[in-house]
Amino acid sequence: MGTPEFAVASLDALVQAGCHIISVITAPDKPAGRGMKLTESAVKKYAVEHQLPVLQPVKLKDPVFLETLKELQADLQIVVAFRMLPEVVWNMPPMGTINLHGSLLPQYRGAAPINWAVINGEKETGVTTFKLQHEIDTGNILLQESFPIGDDETAGEVHDRMKDIGAKLLVKTVAGLTNGSLQEIPQQSLAHAPATSYRETVPTVSNETLHLKHAPKIFTETCKIDWNQPIAAIYNLIRGLSPYPAAFTTLNDKNLKIYKAKKENHPSPKNPGSIETDNKTYLKYAGADGYIQITELQLEGKKKMTVEEFLRGFKYGEMKKEK
Repeated sequence: MGTPEFAVASLDALVQAGCHIISVITAPDKPAGRGMKLTESAVKKYAVEHQLPVLQPVKLKDPVFLETLKELQADLQIVVAFRMLPEVVWNMPPMGTINLHGSLLPQYRGAAPINWAVINGEKETGVTTFKLQHEIDTGNILLQESFPIGDDETAGEVHDRMKDIGAKLLVKTVAGLTNGSLQEIPQQSLAHAPATSYRETVPTVSNETLHLKHAPKIFTETCKIDWNQPIAAIYNLIRGLSPYPAAFTTLNDKNLKIYKAKKENHPSPKNPGSIETDNKTYLKYAGADGYIQITELQLEGKKKMTVEEFLRGFKYGEMKKEK
C-alpha cells in the first residue's frame, strides 16, 4: 500500500527479493496539469509495468473493497507513504500490517518526519519498520537503521537516500517476520530494548526523561521566513522545505520561494529583511546575525531559476524590502 515515488523503491525491493505481491493498493487516478488529465500514482505506474494487480479504493471502508481485500488472503500487508488505515484493514492479515516510517521512532511521529528533522538541525535520522496499531506511528518497532544528515543537505536529498535505505530495511524486516527471528519492541519500553546491528540508536534514557519531537503536517505559515530569526535557523528552514513546499519570503508584494542558499555570519548585519545585491551574481537577505545568500529561487508567476538568471531581469532599485 503506497502512492508516491518514495514507496516505489520499497515495492521494487520486495519484488526483486522474490516476495509474492498478490496486490498493490494505491490512490485513485487524479486530474493534474493544465489539461487536468487523469494521472496515475508512481506506485500504480510501477505495478502496471510489472503486471501486478492494482486496487484503487476511494474509501478504505467501502464494503466492496473490504471484501476484495479479504478474498486476497494476504499473509502480510505493507504500508509505505499511504493513507491512514482503519482497523478493519490493518488488522486483517494473520501477520498484521507493517509500516516503513522516515524517522527513528519514537522521535518524529507524524506526516513530515524528513522535513522536521532537517528544519530542527538534526545531525542524524533514520528509518523504522513497525507494526500498525490504533495511535499513529506508535506501534511495536521491528527494525531501525540510522544515517547522518549532511550540514548542507536538503530534505529532498535526505528523502532520496532514505527511500533506498528504507527499502532494504523493509526486505530485512519481511525476512525476519517470515523466519520468526524478529522481536517486537514496544515504543514505550525502547529505553530497555537490546541494541542490535539495526537498532543502534535506541535511547538509553528512561521514558520519563525522553523528549519526543514531533513531525506534523507542513502548512503555509510554517514556510514563511522570519528574518528576525538567527541565520542558522533560517538556513535549516530553507533546507528542510526544499524542494517542496519551499520556504518563502516576499519581494515586490509577490512570494519568492527559496530552494537553495548559503549562510553568512557577520557580527553586525543590516536590519533583518534588508537586501544586498550586486545586481549580477548575488542576492542576500539580512537575518538576526548574518545573511542568507540565495542561489536558487522562484518568484511568483515565474519559473525556478538561479540567482544569476533572476538578476538579469530584476535590479536592486526595483526591489522592495521584505515585509
